[in-house]
Amino acid sequence: MSDRTNERLSVFKTYKLYVGGKFPRSESGRVYEVTDSKGNWLANAPQSSRKDARDAVVAARKAFGGWSGATAYNRGQVLYRVAEMLEGRRDQFVREVADAEGLGKSKAAAVVDATIDRWVWYAGWTDKIAQVVGGGNPVAGPFFNLSSPEPTGVVAVLAPQESSFLGLVSVVAPVIATGNTAVVIASEKAPLPALSLSEVLATSDVPGGVVNVLSGRTAEIAAPLAAHQDVNAIDLAGADEALAKELEIAAADNLKRVLRPQPVDDWTATPGTDRMTAFLETKTVWHPTGALGASGSSY
Repeated sequence: MSDRTNERLSVFKTYKLYVGGKFPRSESGRVYEVTDSKGNWLANAPQSSRKDARDAVVAARKAFGGWSGATAYNRGQVLYRVAEMLEGRRDQFVREVADAEGLGKSKAAAVVDATIDRWVWYAGWTDKIAQVVGGGNPVAGPFFNLSSPEPTGVVAVLAPQESSFLGLVSVVAPVIATGNTAVVIASEKAPLPALSLSEVLATSDVPGGVVNVLSGRTAEIAAPLAAHQDVNAIDLAGADEALAKELEIAAADNLKRVLRPQPVDDWTATPGTDRMTAFLETKTVWHPTGALGASGSSY
């Protein structure tokens, strides 16, 4: 009898979409091959359809009320928990980023560390951004006049094509840190880090539907999202010039906020607050102070 103790079949990973906190296959049943920088096969990724895009918007809208209604401090705690989970799976992401972007292990490790740090950075901003972009306004008359930021709503995010993990987190984290929900189109040629990030989100405290991740042909998925009447904003980071123009025209139909593609030479640079404020609305409230007596004193 032969010794079979060391013989086993490898368990290949099946990558799936992430919609509404669940992991469905593409509605169309399609997949496409993902290869490394040398053309070697890595995995079959789901090729999302228009129906998948619509399902993701429904999930994002359903999750918006609870996520935007949570306290900013609570959102910060939830985002920090994601960073903890990323740290625990660091080695996996180093391998995936190295394969996706053709980097050596040390460079890929630096990218992953920067990505985790970027997530922590945005987690710290959740309860601070209101002080930066809101405040009391001086007015003539016995009134309090207060401006406070509120999330725009459902945001479609075209993740950067070249920076499959650091770039991805740099455009997704600010959207949800400020209370929006997101439908994310992963890098077309390197979607695996984004699909693995979905697994981290699912096992952290992020409610299902807050982030929905689709993989496939960027132009095919982005077109219905740009035209969707229940999508409030779109980040075109991963679109080329021709696609960006096409999507801007479609987005104008319901007056979506549009963040045009911004050339980024170094994703490791401190990002600033621009991507957070891009998807915030400002609510201004007037309230009478109540003048007291003939002297005009007030409280």
